[in-house]
Amino acid sequence: MQHAATFQSFFRSLRIQWRVIHALLMREVLTRYGRHNIGFLWLFVEPMIFTIGVTAIWTFMKALHGVEIPIEAFALTGYSSLLVWRNMPARCMFAITINEALMHHNNVRPIDIYLSRILLEAIGTTMSFIVLGLLFISIGWMEPPENLLKVIAGWAFLIWFGASLAMLLGTLSEKHDMVEKFWHPAAYLMFPFGGAAFLVDAMPVAVQPYILLLPQVSGTELLRDGFFGSKVHAHYDLIYVIAVNMLFMLVALIHMRKIQK
Repeated sequence: MQHAATFQSFFRSLRIQWRVIHALLMREVLTRYGRHNIGFLWLFVEPMIFTIGVTAIWTFMKALHGVEIPIEAFALTGYSSLLVWRNMPARCMFAITINEALMHHNNVRPIDIYLSRILLEAIGTTMSFIVLGLLFISIGWMEPPENLLKVIAGWAFLIWFGASLAMLLGTLSEKHDMVEKFWHPAAYLMFPFGGAAFLVDAMPVAVQPYILLLPQVSGTELLRDGFFGSKVHAHYDLIYVIAVNMLFMLVALIHMRKIQK
């Protein structure tokens, strides 16, 4: 009976947690996109516009990527993987300070605010990636994934990295204003090295281990391995990615506890 009561209490807490996050998610959608024009559809239309723009530029410039796959497919898998982790930290900067009034509600905690913002970004980029992927496949610009499970796993690792990095930088920004000023140039500098515009296998062998020190590179490589496995030789270290993500999450939770107090 005691175990049954414990499980009931646990699931009741989960339901409350989900209702809180769902309410914060809807509030964020209305605050960010409003009810005018296409409203919440901007959630995934915005990243679609960015991805299509980059794909068009790379195609027009006949960008070289060193593999026998269409540049459109290469750009889609690369830039979408960049968006999925790059936007999350920016949305979590000063998130607690901005929403300080919400903390007066007993059921609202800092982690709820972070998770609602992270979930919103993840939903938008995922919908954009799926819609554009289906579009490119239907018009013959890319082939269907060779291994869908690897695609899902790669995307999940990218979301996890983005979420853990966002919570870490978000909690640090509440104490140190310089974190936000540091992140914006760092995000741009990480673009050439984040795996979006190259394959690790095309880099010099001596450089490859250093490139893989960036966790998002392994996620992008796994994603592309799922799409183009027979055409590319992917390099990724998932154990390292898991270790880094867990470390970021641990440090973020420690800082979150201090913020809550």
